[in-house]
Amino acid sequence: MKTYNTLITLLLLHLLSACSQSYLDLKPISSPTSDNFYKTADDIRNAVNGSYAALQADGIAGFSYVFAEIASDNTVPVASGSVTDQDEFDRFYIRTTNPYISGRWNDSYSAIARFNNILDKVGGITMDATLKKRYTAEVKFLRGLVYFNLVRTFGDVPLVTKTINDPDEGYAYTRNPKTEVYALIEKDLTEAEADLPATYTGADIGRATKGAAKALLGKVYLTQKNYSQAAAKLKEVINLNVYALLPSYADVFKVSNKNHKESVFDVQYKSGGAGEGNNWPNSFAPQNSGNAVINFSGGGNNQPTDDLVRAFEVGDVRKDLSLATSYVSTSGQFVPGNYVKKYFDTPVVNNDNGNNIPIIRYADVLLMYAECVNEAGYQPTGEAFTYLNQIRTRASLKPKTSVDIPDQQSFRLAMEQERRVELAFEGHRWYDLVRTGRAVTVINSKKDQIRLVNTLTDNNLVFPIPQSQIDINQDKIKQNPGY
Repeated sequence: MKTYNTLITLLLLHLLSACSQSYLDLKPISSPTSDNFYKTADDIRNAVNGSYAALQADGIAGFSYVFAEIASDNTVPVASGSVTDQDEFDRFYIRTTNPYISGRWNDSYSAIARFNNILDKVGGITMDATLKKRYTAEVKFLRGLVYFNLVRTFGDVPLVTKTINDPDEGYAYTRNPKTEVYALIEKDLTEAEADLPATYTGADIGRATKGAAKALLGKVYLTQKNYSQAAAKLKEVINLNVYALLPSYADVFKVSNKNHKESVFDVQYKSGGAGEGNNWPNSFAPQNSGNAVINFSGGGNNQPTDDLVRAFEVGDVRKDLSLATSYVSTSGQFVPGNYVKKYFDTPVVNNDNGNNIPIIRYADVLLMYAECVNEAGYQPTGEAFTYLNQIRTRASLKPKTSVDIPDQQSFRLAMEQERRVELAFEGHRWYDLVRTGRAVTVINSKKDQIRLVNTLTDNNLVFPIPQSQIDINQDKIKQNPGY
């Protein structure tokens, strides 16, 4: 596991002393303490290592499934139908005061404050020039990733690219158009890929790589429907010859097999009682299941829908590896109920699991590339089919041909289906539906099944700005339409 894990506690304490709970609540992000922290190459190394820990925050990775899975047709929250914060996402009656909304905003801008502080300070540190470039590239990758999640979640967002030292500066920030946010993301990732290594060894394995920057940049282009740029960048990832599909889908998610050749970039976790464990396996296991599914029982969160269960074709090995529809209790009783199996470990402490959270897998890269090729023009025997069928073959499914997928629109729907089952519970479904323009149609078509409170419109393609941010700076921060 990475060396940055040993530094997380120290750096989180440093961050909490320098940052407010709400980033734009006008408390200074930097202070004399933080200025004094960055003096040596070791200080920068420690700060960069700690920057990866910022991704574990609830508002970034920890509760990412609320935005990407529960908001989609893939999963429902525990006790769906009651007045719960996650139920608002499931049935689309989201309050501007929902804590998941403010959590994503606050944790993201706290992380961005950390990244900006490093980027502002690293230039003045005497250290190896190559290593300085690499550290700078790593932080730019991380900043690009966090801004990408922000702009997909909220649309226009404040674009903060420097350390804020004066509380009054916070009042000057308004919501920048998303085109400007995407421009920064593209700039950060383009600069990052130039200086990141293709691979690491030893304790550095798991850090941002050249392939991770290229893959994320390809996804950024794809999200904006810049298909030719996306295709070129994703093909560069393929041509690196660094990544490969693992022969067995089961091996992709084994805790004992982390950071393998299919992992392009993961949020890293480590069990062992140091506060670096992943709580997803316990959170997703069935509620009140005791030790029948996982040690210390489960929270029943992020339950797969019956619609998703039915989406898997007969014989698809991914189904039983990704989810289950029942379990046998410790007393031998059959208990029906859907739950996520994809993330599983055997914790010795509650919520202290060793699973990473995948951000980009090579399978995602191949499917995105196939999608881009199809958007350039349908070809009955072209590359798009080649890469789609690589994914299907591993799942023990029959390859698709032009008989099954006779035209461009059919291929789009086939890609939607394949991404849904291949990448289930990995944080893609809602954003896939939004970027393809299918979210309103798909979710509304299942209105009764989902028990939507409100019929979706284009206003729902982004989530509300936290009310606290509007209250803090009413002259600059305005709410998204419809909320």
